[in-house]
Amino acid sequence: MQLGNVGTAMVTPFSPDGMIDYAQTTSLLEHLIANGTDSVIVSGTTGESPTLTVTEKKELLDFVIKVVNKRIPVIAGTGTNNTAESIELTKAAERSGADGIMLVTPYYNKPDQKGMYAHFSKIANVTTLPVLLYNIPSRSIVNLLPETVIALSKIDNIKAIKEASGNLEQMAEIIEGTADDFEVYSGDDGLTLPLLAIGGRGIISVSSHIVGNEMQEMIQAFQNGKIKEAADLHRSLLPVFGALFSKPNPVPVKYALEKAGVPTGGVRLPLVEMDEKEAMIIDEALEKFEKRTRIL
Repeated sequence: MQLGNVGTAMVTPFSPDGMIDYAQTTSLLEHLIANGTDSVIVSGTTGESPTLTVTEKKELLDFVIKVVNKRIPVIAGTGTNNTAESIELTKAAERSGADGIMLVTPYYNKPDQKGMYAHFSKIANVTTLPVLLYNIPSRSIVNLLPETVIALSKIDNIKAIKEASGNLEQMAEIIEGTADDFEVYSGDDGLTLPLLAIGGRGIISVSSHIVGNEMQEMIQAFQNGKIKEAADLHRSLLPVFGALFSKPNPVPVKYALEKAGVPTGGVRLPLVEMDEKEAMIIDEALEKFEKRTRIL
């Protein structure tokens, strides 16, 4: 699965009336491609997928694929807590020419491990596209356990996992128990370097909207054996990561994009915008980061 070092879980730009803003989507994609993004994930958590209709997801994916024009891989977030709907979205993604799909652990229903295995395997079996699993217990409540991931990895087109459990021991168990060509990506920006250190592949990031080049630099430094340089960058980035998750995602990153001259509009309810005091956290973190990187 060609995700590269840094995949960006793309925000969905909205116009003032709350509809998808396709002009701003074009600008955002050009910004991401120019600033460290190796692949882009459409309609994931950061893209506010729970508030997007099936039609919106299909139309947005078609548009992104057209704009990207094969410059980087486009991965479609087709996972939901409804297996039949996930299959519908997956088939649509394949027809659209997506390079892969991302399937999140089913939320709210609270399936057990057998249920999750059945859900993921059934979707994988209706497509030839490579599959990126997505484990995020903080949002879905259920945790896709290593033994289930290892079993799913034996299905030919299940190629990788975005691990956002925050549990490095769990990630290590997955790496140890899967084939060398199965890739483990961090779903937490702050765990990118620690995951690389235990054999992970890279990051599916939110912060890459803002610091994508610096994240690329950190990963490449590690890959080239420049461990101190990678560690210095990691420490300098941690406050930025913290600030960009100081409120529910993607509220802070959309604010930061606006400040960076890449407007993507507001968020859909039930998410709400930050107030001035909350926005100051983002401003201060980015200012300190800029000062520190000049020193580094």
